[in-house]
Amino acid sequence: MAKTKTAPRARTRVAVLGAGSWGTTFAKILADSGADVMLWARRPELAREISEAKRNSDYLAGINLPISLRATSRLDLALAGAEQVYVSVPSQALRENLAAAQPHLHADATVVSLMKGVEKGTGLRMSEVVAEVLRIDPAQIAVISGPNLALEIAKEQPTAAVVSSTSLETAQAVAMVASNPYFRTFVNTDVIGTEFGGVLKNLIAVAIGIVDGVGYGENTKASIITRGLVEITDFAVAYGAAPETMSGLAGLGDLIATCQSPLSRNNTAGRLLGQGYSEADVVKQMNQTTEGLASVGPILELARAQGVEMPIVEQVRQVLAGTLDPRDLAPHLTTDTDEPQGERTIDDKTPGGGPLRRAFQRALHQLRHGGGSAPRDRS
Repeated sequence: MAKTKTAPRARTRVAVLGAGSWGTTFAKILADSGADVMLWARRPELAREISEAKRNSDYLAGINLPISLRATSRLDLALAGAEQVYVSVPSQALRENLAAAQPHLHADATVVSLMKGVEKGTGLRMSEVVAEVLRIDPAQIAVISGPNLALEIAKEQPTAAVVSSTSLETAQAVAMVASNPYFRTFVNTDVIGTEFGGVLKNLIAVAIGIVDGVGYGENTKASIITRGLVEITDFAVAYGAAPETMSGLAGLGDLIATCQSPLSRNNTAGRLLGQGYSEADVVKQMNQTTEGLASVGPILELARAQGVEMPIVEQVRQVLAGTLDPRDLAPHLTTDTDEPQGERTIDDKTPGGGPLRRAFQRALHQLRHGGGSAPRDRS
């Protein structure tokens, strides 16, 4: 009896807006996952290089891009027929880019934010800007975060990420399209925690870069990372995030990667600040947007609105303003008083062992078994 042939599954048509290092890397992830990908680059010459030479020499030097990956500088062509649209533009330019894209978006398209920032002036997270500008159902919006250093992933070094949406079905649909042998994608429905984890770790990474530039060692950096995790968890929970998300890939995982890697733009910017460069000089030297620098002011405004203390981030603000010597950032850590303080950790009231030990155990469990530590996380 002859076997019935099954028709090959149609490739999902996706668009990626933004051809910087992360946008191009994610376009590669999607193409390697089997999607039909069109990458939008603002500059025609960059789009031409990606399409013809399969290279992006400006942002991913030495990386060969998939043969199937196409690029264009025309938004209408990039978005034509796209079922999923991944957005990777500077956070402060998101609103204007969405307004330009809106006429060409399919009404049922899923919009996925790859960005890690908050909008100046409004304090809105990127998914909130998407919802406000495009006026689409929140179930059509997803965000992706995690320990995702672009160049390492472009070299196909294995990593994991989290897709989050208020709709578990949407998160799963995006994860299906954005998973391959070197990029494993988990899902959750804690959009607030997933987004704020990606934003807040940038600020701590700037602080780590500052003390690295000054010449301080591993003890200082470990202290700032540990106290920084408490700080960003306090903030995220105050805005409705699940605390468990902050000990997962979008929180602790991303924090570790961004703080310790010289590939991190935020770490690099902080290191330049620690070496004595002004904020203006640092911005000039960086080839791409450094979201951590842009997010310090808006995050501190949001923190004050909820009565959340963020002394490490406040000290970063003072270094940026030139009112605090970079060498003085680390000794203060989280308090201006000389009185002994109790070590308040991210889950003081939880019984059963040291809180930070439990946080690391949860993170290790995620990496070993897939999915987040929060009950809402599912793979």
